[in-house]
Amino acid sequence: MKATKPQQIEREVSAGGIVFRRKGTRMWIAMMKDPYEKWTFPKGHVEKGEELEEAAARETLEELGLEQIRLLEELGKIDIWFRDRFQKKGKLIHKDIHYFLFETPGNAALHPDPGEHVLAARWVSVSQVLKESSYPDLVPILRRALDFLRTMR
Repeated sequence: MKATKPQQIEREVSAGGIVFRRKGTRMWIAMMKDPYEKWTFPKGHVEKGEELEEAAARETLEELGLEQIRLLEELGKIDIWFRDRFQKKGKLIHKDIHYFLFETPGNAALHPDPGEHVLAARWVSVSQVLKESSYPDLVPILRRALDFLRTMR
């Protein structure tokens, strides 16, 4: 039997945002379609010297094409495993992703950036966001966001 060498795993840290807006008495959350054709939330690598909150805000603004957001709350962290399809083709990645809750003005429009691997973006009512989210590991983060939003009504 041939021995196989252990696979090299790369660790990464990312930060992202769940963004909501209020229109009248209703609240909406921004969702984006990722390169895997799944509905999720913006996130990206934390750059050298950047705080987690700064990275989350930068990535959220870039990917959704928003002009203005305001940090409200830290929502927690998830960790995921995947094979990279873009920069490190085929390499196994273990990534920690820190999420934050942001608010944007009620009239904010989404302008997703295809250069940031965002295929589409849309506003989803808070009552539908758990059903629309494609990744089960985001459920605890979404629940924290929704609990926080309930206190703001």
